[in-house]
Amino acid sequence: MSILVPGIVTAAASITLSHEAVPPEQLVAGSPSTGTVELGGFGDAEIGVWEMTVGAMSDVEVDEVFVVIAGRATVELEPGDDDGETIELFPGAVVRLAAGTRTVWTVTETLRKVYIS
Repeated sequence: MSILVPGIVTAAASITLSHEAVPPEQLVAGSPSTGTVELGGFGDAEIGVWEMTVGAMSDVEVDEVFVVIAGRATVELEPGDDDGETIELFPGAVVRLAAGTRTVWTVTETLRKVYIS
């Protein structure tokens, strides 16, 4: 069932998410957790809300565009992926990540984003 209904507002900032601890193989620092909920689809794309608490984790990305709606973080693109660039995330930031990019997410204030992938 899709949470997104045409013509109806979905309050992404207030959706309750169930969190799980970051798996040990992805843990970089602290004891962060993540939560996600799929809101629905648009064509072949999935739309959802993702959140991470304070800490750091590694990940391998999928093709995605997202808008940060709360929190602060950095995303380090590992060397070989755009020469190790670091992206600053803040409310209102719009970011595109490419499939296969290896990243390290360091969250300093619980981060919530709406994504399309």
